[in-house]
Amino acid sequence: MSRTAFTIQAFGAYLIVLSLGLMAAPNALLPLFGMPQTSEVWIRVAGLVVFNEGVCYWFAARSDAVPFFRASVYVRSLAPVVFGAFVLAGLARPALVAFGLVDLAAGVWTLVTLRAETRAPVAA
Repeated sequence: MSRTAFTIQAFGAYLIVLSLGLMAAPNALLPLFGMPQTSEVWIRVAGLVVFNEGVCYWFAARSDAVPFFRASVYVRSLAPVVFGAFVLAGLARPALVAFGLVDLAAGVWTLVTLRAETRAPVAA
């Protein structure tokens, strides 16, 4: 497995663990995002979406899907921007932006390894 694939697999594992928390015990996690507790099903539905995304990351890493790796850098970079817009619009508390920084940091990690591996000479 390449170093870049490892960054994708690690992020996939993070998403899977996060999703299990969102589905099983959402009210333990929501305060970490600066959000009020809820008894509505929407957070568990979001947890399933996060789980599905995590599984896609996991399998993309296992198949060394470099185009997916590249796309993920752009997508994960959007999280703090969009979360920041939610905060500015008064829809969320600032803690949500900090949570989006996890996505950004993981995306930068993937970008750094992807660039390093792209520049590495190919063995014959």
